[in-house]
Parts: sequence; C-alpha cells; structure tokens
Amino acid sequence: MVNTTPETSQVMSAADIERALTRIAHEIVETHRGVEDLVILGIPRRGVPLAKRLGEKLARIDSAFDPAAALGALDITMYRDDLRAHSARTPEPTEVPARGVDGATVVLVDDVLYSGRTVRAALDALSGIGRPEAVRLAVLVDRGHRQLPIRADHVGKNIPTSRDERVSVRLHGIDEVPPEDESVIITRGPAGGTA
Repeated sequence: MVNTTPETSQVMSAADIERALTRIAHEIVETHRGVEDLVILGIPRRGVPLAKRLGEKLARIDSAFDPAAALGALDITMYRDDLRAHSARTPEPTEVPARGVDGATVVLVDDVLYSGRTVRAALDALSGIGRPEAVRLAVLVDRGHRQLPIRADHVGKNIPTSRDERVSVRLHGIDEVPPEDESVIITRGPAGGTA
C-alpha cells in the first residue's frame, strides 16, 4: 500500500532561527564594515518580519543603525514572471525607508531562496524606487534548485531538498504560532511542492 500521508520534519527551531538571524546580522556588519548607508528591505510576506528582526539586531550591534530610518518592505507582486500562470496574491505596500535607497547598500531579506525568481522580481521592483550603490541578499533558508544565476550573500541555513519537498517557514505574527513555536519544516510526499 502506498503511503499518501505527507511526512514532515522540523529542520530549524525557534532558537535556531534566532541564532541564524544573529549570525547574519554580524555578517552584514562585518561585510559592510559598519552600518553607514545600509538599508534593509523585507520581501513580503515572511521577509518583512525577518528584516525587522535583523534591523533590531543590527541596532544592538551598532547603535548608528536606525531601524526607523533604514528598514522597509518591497512588494514584488506585480513584478513576478508567473502572473499569467497563477493568480496574483493581493499586493502589500512597499515601504521605502526614510533614508531612501539611492546610493545605499540595500540588503533584501526573504525567508526561502529556491528558484531565484522572487529575487529577480525584487531587483526589478527595487529599480523602480531608486538606484542603490549595491544590493545584497539575506535569506533564512537556501534550499537549492536555482533557475536563475542568483545566490545569497547571507544564509541562515543551507537545506538540500528535492523538488517534491516543500520548505515552510512558520513565524509569529504571520502564522498562527507563538514565538517559541517558530520553525522551519520540510514536508515530503503528496503535500510537497515548490516553496
């Protein structure tokens, strides 16, 4: 008999997520040699709370980083290349930080890097709001299977996956989980897919 029940396994706990974000924040400061001219933009949905948490960590590392002036959100809905194939989700607001993006080093933040198409759409959306000096990418999970020549500069965890697996990031404030139950889950089997 064939098992039709999806198999799930947790690959990151809430503590693992916090450690990964702390490490990424330190990497950003080290790579950028401080926080001057740094802007953090989260890609909705889960990239936005991850960006906010990164901003808080950056401010603790270097008090010169002002989350109120340097944090924002970059909606990519209308820049996706699959709008004809799939119905678009409701666009979320793009929030350009008070500092702006012109001449800044912009760090795009997302939860899972997979095909690279979300990042390509984010680059297109970013070009519509300004001209940064440089663009970097920070992701909580890199699961492989790139379709475009895109790589992350800062990765919380590399998780090799097969194409029939689904990687789900569950975050407090987006998903119905308390902070202590945040996690990254892999689902294998019939419920697997393309996250």
